[in-house]
Amino acid sequence: MKTTMVIPSYWSREHSLGMRETDVIYDHPTPLDSEGTLRRTLESLNVLRDKDFEVVVIAAANSEEIEDQVEHKVATIIASVNTDVKIHLFSHAHLQGVQKVMQEAGEESFSTLLNLQGYSNIRNLCLFIPHVFDSEIAILIDDDEVFEDPEYLSKAQEFIARSKDGNLVGAVAGYYLQPDGNWRLSRPKMPWMEHWDQMDRMNEAFEKIIGREPRLKETPFVFGGNMVVHREVFTHIPFDPNITRGEDIDFLINMRMFGYKFFLDNTLSIKHLPPPKPHQVWKQLRQDIHRFMYERAKIREQEPVEGMVCIQAEDLDPYPGAFLRDDLEEKISQASALLAEQYRKEGKEADAKEALKNIEIAAVEASPNFNVFNHLRQLQQSWERMMDFAGQAAPREKIRQTLLAT
Repeated sequence: MKTTMVIPSYWSREHSLGMRETDVIYDHPTPLDSEGTLRRTLESLNVLRDKDFEVVVIAAANSEEIEDQVEHKVATIIASVNTDVKIHLFSHAHLQGVQKVMQEAGEESFSTLLNLQGYSNIRNLCLFIPHVFDSEIAILIDDDEVFEDPEYLSKAQEFIARSKDGNLVGAVAGYYLQPDGNWRLSRPKMPWMEHWDQMDRMNEAFEKIIGREPRLKETPFVFGGNMVVHREVFTHIPFDPNITRGEDIDFLINMRMFGYKFFLDNTLSIKHLPPPKPHQVWKQLRQDIHRFMYERAKIREQEPVEGMVCIQAEDLDPYPGAFLRDDLEEKISQASALLAEQYRKEGKEADAKEALKNIEIAAVEASPNFNVFNHLRQLQQSWERMMDFAGQAAPREKIRQTLLAT
């Protein structure tokens, strides 16, 4: 089966220029004056025994002001890598070319579905690009990972598009090995985490799904940097651009609502070597607050619709289900109060105020002011139409030539 591997790479201004309020928030974008991790990831492709696939690196800038610099930087890195795998670049210039093809065909509305800002939009490009390359399989990898298993590709392709207990295996998740080689999360536990028990619930889920047989089983969680998606899924189900963090699990929720199941292969691992996150804990917590309240609204607002499946928070236990229940506001309030107390003990009054502000945000701002379930249905219909257009011979060839342009 023809396979395209897509690797997003996120970049920011030089160290000395720092972040600006208008910059898109990513966990750890690479400053332009740094080497970053992309080269390491691309060089690790040589570990793979089977190299019958193509790679597309998506160069994403966290500001429009540095788009040209980022495109040049990533192109230079790609050109310097010695590998037998064909590697293409996709950046802002390529996106503009794709949008131009759509506009000239009278399908300008489709071009608004493709964007190079935000995790979900970039993940959607990870689905769109394999489609116009006429691939059956899209493999999503991140640029802070390295391949260690020579059989990774054969494992990634082994189950996809087959049947498991009467269900199509339309998407397969792998998992991350931490720097110490373990798949469990391990970090110092702070008092506020007693109420925001995300790490505990994640490890509980990992133990249940990764740590036990059988090898392939349905999963309530996935990792955006290690997933395999078949054409049957990626031509019908998009990532939701309203999710700025945790877009991988939200994609799983979308799939389930439209009747697809996500499976995890407990032998499909990749080493995860992320740099430190530059953002404060209160900001990461705030993103999670928005994410979980959005997803909870999506579940709460479900209505019976032909061709769709109603799901409950319990179906996603232990993670993320534990954060999609009625006690979410209580978790937020108690965790934020303790986090603020911790900041005050450290003499960080401004951070303490931001931590307490999370309580107000959860009460006033974080709940969506529109019907999230209906939004998903409309998004899914638009995505299907766009992918149908892009799959037709004439526009697909024009878009493909745009993607292959240097």
